[in-house]
Amino acid sequence: LLVLWSGVVVLAFAQTGTAIGAGWSAARTAGLVAAALTAGALSAAAWLHRARGGLLAPLIGEDNRLSTSRTVASAWILLAVFSVLFLALQLAGASEPARRDELIAGLGLARGAALVTVLAVVSAVAVVARRVVSVRVLSQRLQKVRAERPRPADLLCDDGGRGSFTDVQYVLVNAAAALFCAVRLARRPEQLPDLPWALALLVAVSAATYFAGKYAEGGRPVVLSVVRAREAGDLDAPIRTGDDIEIRGVGFVPPGAGTPDRLARMVVRIGPVHVHVPLVPVPGGFANPADTTLTVPVPVEVEPGSVEVQVVTAAGVETNRVIIDVMD
Repeated sequence: LLVLWSGVVVLAFAQTGTAIGAGWSAARTAGLVAAALTAGALSAAAWLHRARGGLLAPLIGEDNRLSTSRTVASAWILLAVFSVLFLALQLAGASEPARRDELIAGLGLARGAALVTVLAVVSAVAVVARRVVSVRVLSQRLQKVRAERPRPADLLCDDGGRGSFTDVQYVLVNAAAALFCAVRLARRPEQLPDLPWALALLVAVSAATYFAGKYAEGGRPVVLSVVRAREAGDLDAPIRTGDDIEIRGVGFVPPGAGTPDRLARMVVRIGPVHVHVPLVPVPGGFANPADTTLTVPVPVEVEPGSVEVQVVTAAGVETNRVIIDVMD
């Protein structure tokens, strides 16, 4: 809300500064009133949803992170609402028939077709991306760990906090296109921003890249092999109760699950026994468990014979089962 109302104040100073010499106009008044009304409506919505995140409530995903697709779509919706409200206020204050006709013509489809297309594309991406993520999580093809709180970096990073190419390009391209629309609206206040079709196509390509990245990310954790852990110089021997086994695979540590409380939730099933993975801290993180390997002891409760080994990650996703032979 502070950023929102600061934008209204900045707009007021910019309107006042540019009015020197050119004079104050009805369009400047309509712009300030439209900004104040938009900010007021958003402030009321934020107050009503203050227990669920306030103004950011529609932008927070089920994993408690800021959603890039929802934020981009919301920015375009906000720009479209402000533009229509801006023209409506000018139409309400216009006294000359020619001016009213000009403003009505500015709302024609020919003027705003590209803007409507971009709004439809980014809104569809926001809805479909949510559906794709939900389906992949339910089918255990994508691991999602709930974040402690939303952060602005969520818009540009993946769940692990690393910069994401698809998210960064999506935000940058849409920010540049939205800024162009805002400048066009300021330069030609009598019509909707006529976004060039080349820029609309650029937004569509960026949206397709973002969606493709969302569809391709993640993967089910897989156990590739289980071997007896041994130090250098140890003799070769079969796996016995009390020995450590090393489980090799991929996807054991989901993005965002690198904290001790999340890693402590990992479990290895050895037959009917559930074994919690011991944490081995090292500078900058943990040596065990790692994303590709983890080491656990074989408890004495495990009966000798063929037993199944399976990993349950911090996201609650189960891997495939691998059979090992435990000797007396």
